[in-house]
Amino acid sequence: MSGVPAGAMKVRGIAKRYRTGKPGDMLPDLRETLMAPFSRRRGKDEDRPPFWALRDINFDVQPGEILGILGRNGAGKSTLLKILSRIVHPTAGRIDMAGRLGCLLEVGTGFHRELTGRENVYLNGAILGMSRREIGSKLDAIVDFAGIADFIDTPVKHYSSGMYLRLGFAVAVHVEPEILIIDEVLTVGDAAFQAKCIRKVEELVKDGRTVLIVSHQLALVQKLCSRTIMIQDGVIVADGRPDAIIGDYLSALDRHLDVDLRLRTDRRGRGNVRLTGIQISGEDGASIVAGGPALFAFEVSSAVAALDCVFTIHDSLGEPVCSFDTTNPAPVDELPRGPSRSLQCRVPALNLRPGRYSIGIMLMAPDGDTEDDLEIACTFEVLSGFIGGREIISDPSYGRVEFPHRWTAA
Repeated sequence: MSGVPAGAMKVRGIAKRYRTGKPGDMLPDLRETLMAPFSRRRGKDEDRPPFWALRDINFDVQPGEILGILGRNGAGKSTLLKILSRIVHPTAGRIDMAGRLGCLLEVGTGFHRELTGRENVYLNGAILGMSRREIGSKLDAIVDFAGIADFIDTPVKHYSSGMYLRLGFAVAVHVEPEILIIDEVLTVGDAAFQAKCIRKVEELVKDGRTVLIVSHQLALVQKLCSRTIMIQDGVIVADGRPDAIIGDYLSALDRHLDVDLRLRTDRRGRGNVRLTGIQISGEDGASIVAGGPALFAFEVSSAVAALDCVFTIHDSLGEPVCSFDTTNPAPVDELPRGPSRSLQCRVPALNLRPGRYSIGIMLMAPDGDTEDDLEIACTFEVLSGFIGGREIISDPSYGRVEFPHRWTAA
């Protein structure tokens, strides 16, 4: 569009309003329109205050810049990316950008389930304005990057989520976008593919392409981004160097975690059962020390039979360190299948280096559906201690985990 060079973006006054109690900003259907004069709920619906997902968003992105976008669940990050990707129309504001736009907002975005991988590559390329010859010239590189040559002519409805991701990312980065928008997908898939994706993003930026990334993995934002903005309650509250904004984000997160767990709104799941309490302690209720025992106790809102729990410990930059899962049982477990309102996980020796850690928790019903999902439910501290007779100090350059070991010399 006029006024900006290829790869640049100007965002001015973007706002997005949703009507509460209704699915998005959808227009009323025929039945709702016909029945509105007779509906007793009409006045109540009209009296409901609107929900502003975004308010007065302003920022510029320069060609060749990698912009990270941080914020808690529900802050408005994904809404902003959908507006920038032209999937959702803003209620107010204007976006000026120039150049081809590549988007990868979630696994399988833009794919038609009944078409094959090859057909979807051509479909996505055509949507982005590429000729059939252009797409064909890139097909081999796309298939090679995705590593799905044996399945390229299989309907994508038979693909695993990992195959969806690999093909989707391969298409997004090989259509020569001047601007690439990525929402969380760099954290999906195996470690080797994640590293491959990161290298490709770095190559695009070296070629002068512009990248916008949303990720809760702060280490990834710190590594890749040249600049970061933070969104809170639909408003940009900070803009600057990644290390400074990450510090602001962690401080805001600490304040948010002071809210009663039962009142937290940044959660997913159908909600028949909710996490209502967490207790984390070391031996005899004391603080946790490196190498010492740890008890993780979780309280839920109602007694449920066969409720499963998965929790993951993350370091201070959001990198996963280890996880604990009731769906992967061992003979030492004692999990009655009757109704229960609490679960406890005892770790004989928590071999984490001293520092600040957070916990993400997911509760799952017997049918496999997610009841509650809190990406950051709480934080805890590990104090200095001894592992295998060695004093363990806090030093991020040494990693996060320490193993008992013994040196010998011959």
